[in-house]
Amino acid sequence: MPLISQFSKPLSTQQATHLLRRATFGVLPTQIKQFSGISADAATKILLQIPSIPAPPLNPDTGKTFHDQSFDQVNQGKLQNAFKQWFCGVAANQQATLIEKMVLFWQNHFVVAFNTVNDTRYMYDYYAILRKNALGNFKTMVIEITKCPAMLQYLNGDSNEVGKPNENYARELMELFTIGRGNYNEDDVKAAAKVLTGWKDFGYRDEKNAAVGSNFTATKHDSTNKQFSNFYQNTVIQGKTGATSGDLELNDLVDMILKQPETARFIVRKFYRFFVNFDITPQIENEFIEPLAAIFRQNNYNILPVISTLLQSEHFFDNSIRACIIKSPLDLIIGTFRFFNQLPPDSTKDLAGFYDYTTFINNLSSVLQQAVFDQPTVFGWKPYYDTGFYEIWINSTTLAFRSYVTDVLIYQGIKTGNTRAQIDTVTFAQSMTTPSDPVKLLDELTANLFATDIVQKQKDFLIDTVLMAGVPRYEWYNIWIDFANNPTNTMKKNAVKGRLDLLMIFMLRMAEYQMM
Repeated sequence: MPLISQFSKPLSTQQATHLLRRATFGVLPTQIKQFSGISADAATKILLQIPSIPAPPLNPDTGKTFHDQSFDQVNQGKLQNAFKQWFCGVAANQQATLIEKMVLFWQNHFVVAFNTVNDTRYMYDYYAILRKNALGNFKTMVIEITKCPAMLQYLNGDSNEVGKPNENYARELMELFTIGRGNYNEDDVKAAAKVLTGWKDFGYRDEKNAAVGSNFTATKHDSTNKQFSNFYQNTVIQGKTGATSGDLELNDLVDMILKQPETARFIVRKFYRFFVNFDITPQIENEFIEPLAAIFRQNNYNILPVISTLLQSEHFFDNSIRACIIKSPLDLIIGTFRFFNQLPPDSTKDLAGFYDYTTFINNLSSVLQQAVFDQPTVFGWKPYYDTGFYEIWINSTTLAFRSYVTDVLIYQGIKTGNTRAQIDTVTFAQSMTTPSDPVKLLDELTANLFATDIVQKQKDFLIDTVLMAGVPRYEWYNIWIDFANNPTNTMKKNAVKGRLDLLMIFMLRMAEYQMM
């Protein structure tokens, strides 16, 4: 199985950057150095460490938590935005860890959206389930999500009772969350809906009590036997009665679904499309998906062994995989902030600055059609499932705004309290090995900024037309040295900065920067 064989060579700078781009929301320069030269196994071990749970979101007006308070109708819109902005801040401030990307993956898999569940406390409880199980056990997560109060609201599980079953969640459990379309029939949906009768959430939009959760009412449960089709080997889930019948039958239902080999394949394909490539060829299906699915089943549906194998595989580091994904809006925005070391203020010390910073990410990601915790449908964001996949991120509406992301960070920056998050192109150039040499400077910039190489004609254009504006390129040495010898001279600094700003603006608008 060569495609999932472990990549054995030390990671080059490009390979380390590739891994970090895919596994995190962008690359910090210090992390590139940390991961370059180590093995894929060692790098993956770092990424799979579970960091501590981030402090919960704070009310921007009071500075206090709100996920543990009673429902606030008056300020609900503001609190929902604060929750989304907090999530963006956690992603922007992340360590070298996979966990934040995995939370996003599962949030787009087990979709629950604010546009239906208008209660931040419910959504925080849902987030906590995703984070706790993100690299844990898939069966455990399915069971907890099924009983999650936010999911009960979102897919009408709260109205699923004996005698009047609601099939909404049962259908999505099979079609979207576990085994996939074509591997069950309508009778299976009806039978699963009966298994799931009796669960109710409590605390929804309750302005008097803070507690939220779910419980099972035996009298609302269908205790008859549930017959499934030959898709499930004609399994019969025995009807049960009493206070534990809901949990017992739910466990039987999930076991039955996970017993089917197609369930593991379905989830592994989603991992592949999220982290590797949308194009699942017959070879990828046979030599990558199938063996990873076998690992998933052999490990009792524990997620970590599968992801670990995927991220350190020969196939993941194949040159053809680099730059085959168009950056999602969150990858683009947060990744740009992080690469230029513009991290969010500490919310415990500068809450207003933190929300200034994260408001930009949240608002612009929505404009770019990746509204955080607000997918348009239960299917999730289209670029992860629809025809065209990642290409859907770029259209006539979003293209200009993708350029705006980087333009604004160079020209004016983002207000963050009393400071600004802004790309200082001069300081960035100073961090390069030989900034006085335009060829070496550009080579280092392209190696860091782009997931793929550019051709010599592009390099010549960037140096001669963009950076030098027709002036002979050897003049760059003089311009840079004049500044380096007189760093406090405003005129000499601006001579460098003006050219570097134009170069960076152009490079960050290039198609190569949109890829990862």
